[in-house]
Amino acid sequence: MLTSLPGNRDAARDAVQEAFAVALARRGQYRGEGSLEGWVWKIALRLASGMRPSSSAPLADRLDPVLPEQELDPALAAAIRALPPRRRLLLFLRYFADLSYEEIAQACGLSPGTVGAALSQARAELGRALERNGQLEGVIR
Repeated sequence: MLTSLPGNRDAARDAVQEAFAVALARRGQYRGEGSLEGWVWKIALRLASGMRPSSSAPLADRLDPVLPEQELDPALAAAIRALPPRRRLLLFLRYFADLSYEEIAQACGLSPGTVGAALSQARAELGRALERNGQLEGVIR
């Protein structure tokens, strides 16, 4: 799933491998707050974006994923591409990486409420875009 973030498969593979190496090396820093999966995703997303661990910039504002297998539903892919990058990333993490709102919040440095609101807005925007194109059955609910 990370292949849609850094732009190519090799960079994504490197980011995933490095994320697991970093997580293993820093396992003593995991305090058990939140999920382990969310913690590892946060490391992987930072690596994929080229951010330093000390950066305070929100991850959700720095990453811009693309829909995997866009050819399967071009209308949906176009509607997702029209979303702002933050909403695209949160949609990607929810529906393609299958993370919970809490795990997304942990990985992106947001509150679960912000994640929920952004996903609600994204789904509404997708619904409107697909409805305009007569493709409403492709909406993510």
